[in-house]
Amino acid sequence: MPTSKLPDLPASEVAAEQRKQQIDQIRDYYAALARVDDVGFHIRVANREFCKHTEAQIGLYPATVRSLPRKYRSYSREALQLSWTQPTALSVASGSPAARAGIKTGDQILTLDNEPVPARHTAKWMEKWLRHHGDAPVEIMARRDGVETPHTVYPVMACSIPIDYVSDPTPNAFTNYKKIVIYSGILRVARSDADLAVIIGHELAHVNMGHYQKKEQNALLGELGGALVDGGFMLGGVYTGRTFTRHFEKAGARAFSVQFEREADYVGAYYAARAGYDISGAAEVWRRFSLESPSSIRLATTHPISPARFVQMQKVIAEIADKKRRGLPLVPNLKVAPGEPQQASTRESEY
Repeated sequence: MPTSKLPDLPASEVAAEQRKQQIDQIRDYYAALARVDDVGFHIRVANREFCKHTEAQIGLYPATVRSLPRKYRSYSREALQLSWTQPTALSVASGSPAARAGIKTGDQILTLDNEPVPARHTAKWMEKWLRHHGDAPVEIMARRDGVETPHTVYPVMACSIPIDYVSDPTPNAFTNYKKIVIYSGILRVARSDADLAVIIGHELAHVNMGHYQKKEQNALLGELGGALVDGGFMLGGVYTGRTFTRHFEKAGARAFSVQFEREADYVGAYYAARAGYDISGAAEVWRRFSLESPSSIRLATTHPISPARFVQMQKVIAEIADKKRRGLPLVPNLKVAPGEPQQASTRESEY
């Protein structure tokens, strides 16, 4: 039991401070989400030729109070000036089709080609609408300061993989090959948009280079090898409880993992440069990352050690700068068989 005489905590004062912190958190979250959306838009557009799946995008994220996660609803109107019924542009990517058409953050988005934008699942509805209509011009009716204005927007094709932003202090990002997830903690490492572009590019590279499928194949081969060992022991009357199967499967999944991460760093840097970001200082990401995760300085299990990633990034930055000077295409280099000419790559986890 405490022995100090603690001050009283009036419930009203605590509730008022709780509301303030909730509002601050929502504003901070959606400001960071707008930054992730902006960088992600440019990465996906600039590198669409490398993606197997593309779809029309306009660089606009609309929302209503009702379309946000339930935990945000009671504070979102005050924090973000959202309406319950009229979708509002929470973010508009710089240089995007929506921005070029004159749509700004805070505009209410009323219709797409005279079709009302719903108050529920607003962003998902717009994604589906654009996917169905493709890159055909669309007239968006928007309201600003009570005045309704039509805007003709010309969608662009971009990599279709979505990018989610999650409040989590862990300095991490990953992909499950259906989406890319950026943790809020990684923004302590990615201080500039160029840094963030390299990170998002890294995850997109995992998807485009087929690393998930390759890891699955390696895991399956390991599992089969382990099953043979377990089966051999079974024939000798020893039950192993599938120990070798499990361990070999895990070992198979880790095979080439470090090399896959190095490749994603390499290709992702190109993706960022192709999107127009100045990545000359991007190697510093790995020095900052080592401060957040000291074990990364010396331990390499599934990922390269952070010193190796720093040195590689420096070399990739120099390689890209040299290609720019010589007017060469900014595409990653492929491995080639001895005696064959080297060609540029065109197509083909966790941070």
